[in-house]
Order: sequence, then structure tokens, then C-alpha cells
Amino acid sequence: MIARGRRFASSVRARAALGATAVVAVALVAAGIAVVLSLRSNLTDQAGRSADTAAREVALDIASLVPDQTSYARLDLPDDTGHPVQVSDERGRLLRASEDLQRISGTGVSAVTPATSPAASPAASPAPGGTAAPGDDDDTADDDSGADDNGSDDNGGDDKGGDDDKGGDDDASGDADPAVGEIGDRTSYTDGSATVDGTTGDYRFAAVEVTDRAGETVVVHAGASLADRESAVSTTTVSMLLGLPVLLLVVGGVTWLVTRRAFRPVEGIRREMAAITASTDLSRRVPEPATDDEVARLARTTNETLTALEAAVERQRRFVADASHELRSPIASLRTQLEVGDAHPELLDVPGAVADTVRLQQLAADLLLLARLDAGERPGRARFDLSAMVREEVSQRTADRIPVTLDVRPGLEAAGSRGQLARVLGNLLDNAQRHAHASVTASAYRSGGQVVLAVADDGSGVPEAERERIFERFVRLDDARSRDDGGAGLGLAIARDVAARHDGTLTVGRAPEGGALFELRLPRPDDADPGSTGNPGSGADANDTGRAD
Repeated sequence: MIARGRRFASSVRARAALGATAVVAVALVAAGIAVVLSLRSNLTDQAGRSADTAAREVALDIASLVPDQTSYARLDLPDDTGHPVQVSDERGRLLRASEDLQRISGTGVSAVTPATSPAASPAASPAPGGTAAPGDDDDTADDDSGADDNGSDDNGGDDKGGDDDKGGDDDASGDADPAVGEIGDRTSYTDGSATVDGTTGDYRFAAVEVTDRAGETVVVHAGASLADRESAVSTTTVSMLLGLPVLLLVVGGVTWLVTRRAFRPVEGIRREMAAITASTDLSRRVPEPATDDEVARLARTTNETLTALEAAVERQRRFVADASHELRSPIASLRTQLEVGDAHPELLDVPGAVADTVRLQQLAADLLLLARLDAGERPGRARFDLSAMVREEVSQRTADRIPVTLDVRPGLEAAGSRGQLARVLGNLLDNAQRHAHASVTASAYRSGGQVVLAVADDGSGVPEAERERIFERFVRLDDARSRDDGGAGLGLAIARDVAARHDGTLTVGRAPEGGALFELRLPRPDDADPGSTGNPGSGADANDTGRAD
């Protein structure tokens, strides 16, 4: 069970589904919080605007009142429970309140019963404060003690004490009191609670200043219920909390199904590769989807790899088969000669046995060199004198059927393995000796940024259709299939492999004499060739492609 759980957690489908679900969850939570906060803010502003409208309606009535002893008692206040109203002077003394208002907080005036006659002089001794609603623990407003100074702070005004002069005092915001019969432009907002007709709730209060006809500035506090805000926010939050798990399950399930469908071809590729590995049948191929997506490209690349692997294995099999065939013939010939010599010593062909032994030695050396080249052996980058190497190799070929004519420019250098490049030259000369009629030429010269080593003969040449096939291993053309004359068919294959390991090329073309022309092109060493400047009197320069006279 634990192992299955680990496999599930390690699968790409599971990780994709969990990752997508986590990302969506974070995004939804962030979006939900933003929506709830935005909804709360908008509903709070809406309640504030409603409270401001109610406060300004009351302030408009106050601004039109004719002052007398009962002016504020006659003030008509809203009778709906959704907009409780308080009217107080700048000292926080309650002048008028809604009839059903029993308790209030957040306005700075906790009293709900007028404390004194509205016509009382601001400088006169304050009457005892009004009584709070039943159960209210707050003290009544006290003019001398300034117990409700925070009420003037909420309304943006300074505590003016008993000063009746409205002309020189500004409120806390720097705004002057409204003129007689005018309503202030500024509205301040606070949050609080109130008990109206036995029901307690949260309210948004708006405070507006107004100056009555007697020149007295009063503050009107009007509230707007926040019940709708709390209900909407609560409903939205609950809906999101209930819908979030369902939505996450849908996202996770859809992601799981989509990824399973997307990875179905991958599973097919995996099963086919497992079957190929078990059967060792490299001719099989994985299924390729008809789409052009990443999975289809993976399938095509896998098939290309299988094709290359099949070709390599087939080439290796042919190589082993051909090598075994080539080795079997000289070994059988040598064994026959030894058995005849053992039975009839006078008939022992010692020169023939030596020739077969030399052929075995050369074939073994060729196979060993090919194995090293196939293993990726890279030659060194040591510089040597190519011109001297060509002259030395040709001078050692004393048993050639046709003397080799040299056409070598002095001072040429190459970088790499001197022994391997000498082996290339020897293989090319051996091939030319087998096919030439009367002439074999070895030349070395510069051509642009390359050093060229060429071997030409006057034989029948190589047909154009066969000029690439002759570089394959164990390939001999029809007119040279005799193992005694045509070799094992490895010389040219070795020569091309060595050229490729030296970042060069080996090609065959037609010689001026009509035979084959093999050209080995090697990059010149990084620094300048000592012979690149040429002899001023010879007319040769670094780009001279001609041959020395």
C-alpha cells in the first residue's frame, strides 16, 4: 500500500494534478479574499452615503428652525429604526435623539436623553445630564468635565469650552464653522453600535455640522444599519467556502484526465521499447501519434535512434562475419601448408607460409585499428613535418611494383598522429600499386587553409557510382576480388576513418592520367605554416594550389 502511494505521488499525472489544484486553490483564495474585502468596502461606503443623506436631511430642518425654548423638541427626526439620529452641541451635550434609541456607541455622545433645555445659554451652567437607556452604564454628559470631548473629535471640531464666538474658531480639520443657517460641507464617519427599539446592531455613523438661526453650531449624528453588509459578506464567504472544495475537485479531476490522455502515447512508447529490449528485435518501431506535439517528436526521435542502432548492430554483425571470413582463409591456408610440411617436409612452402602469416598480421593490425577508431579514440594535436613524413614513407617502399613519383612542396606541416597519417598514405599507395599500369604519383601541397596529400595512378580508375562504396569495410570491386591482389577491403575504410578523426576528408576522383586520384585534405595548424610565405622567386604564396616542380 505504501509502495503504491509512493508510485502515485511520483507519477507525472499526480504531480500535474496536485500542482494545478494547488495553484487554482491559491488563486481562488486570493480572489475570494479580494472579493469579500471589496464587497465589504462597497457596502460600508453605501451605508455611509445613506447615513450622510439622513444626517443632512435633519441638518436642513435645523438650519430652518426659528430659535425658541422648544425648537429642538419640535425637531422632526426619522422614525425608522434603520437611521438612529443624535443632535448635540459642540460641547457634546445632547440636544435631541430618536425616540426609539436606547443605547449608542461610536458617536462620542453616549446619552440618549436631552440633558438641558435647547435654549440654554452655552455659557450657563449645564443642567444635569439625561439618563441613559435602561441598563446603560454610561454617565450623563457633563459640560464642565468635558466627558464627551471625543465627540467633538469625531466631528472634526475642537473643544471650544464655553466660547460662543463662532467667528474665530476652526475645527480640527481647519474648516470654519458653517455660517448661520448653513450646513457644513465636511462629513466624518465612524463605526459603532446602537440599540433601537430593543434591537442591537452595528451602524455606520455620519456626522454633519450645521448652524441654526440663533448662531449655535450643532452636530448631527445619523446612522445607517450595517446588517445588510454583514449578511452579504457572510453569505458570500459561506458560498465560497462551500464551493471551493468542489471546484478544486473538478480542477484536479480534469487535470488528471487530460494528463492521462496526453501521456497515453508515452506509455505506448514505453511498452514498445520494453518489448524491443526483451526481444532484441531492432526492426520494430514505436507508435508515432498523428499530432505534431512534443510526444510525437519524441516518438520520431526514438524511431530514428532505433534505426541508427539497428544499422550499427547490422554493421557490427557484418564486420564480425567478414572479419571471421577473412581470417579463416589465411589460417586454413597456413594450416594446410603446415600439415603438408609435417607429412612431406620436402614439400613445405616456407615462403607461402610466411606470406600468409604476414597477411594475418596485417589483417589483425587493421582490425585492431578499426576497433580503436570505433571506440572514439582521438589523435593528439602534435605538429610534425608532413613533407618529411611523405618522403620517408615513400623511401621505405623498396618492393613496390611501380616506383612512386614524388611531387611534394617542402615545409608543409600537419597536426595529429604521425603514425596514423603515415598508415593512410601507405594504404593509398598500396591501393594505387594494385591498380596502376605504369605510374603512381604522391604529392603534397597547400590549398587555401588546408594541406592536401594526394595519390594518383594511371589505372582504370573508380566508377563514379562506386566512389563512396569503396570506403565501406570489406568492400572490393569486381575486378579486384582476389584476396591475393585486392587485399581484405579495409585499407580505404581505415584511411577515411583516420581522416575524419583528424577533422579532414578523404575523397576519390579522376586523375589527369585517367586513373584514380585520392585526396586527403587536412586543416593546417592554428599558427602560420613555416612554408606558407613561399619562396619569393618561385611565385608561390599561402593560397598557391599548384604543385612543386
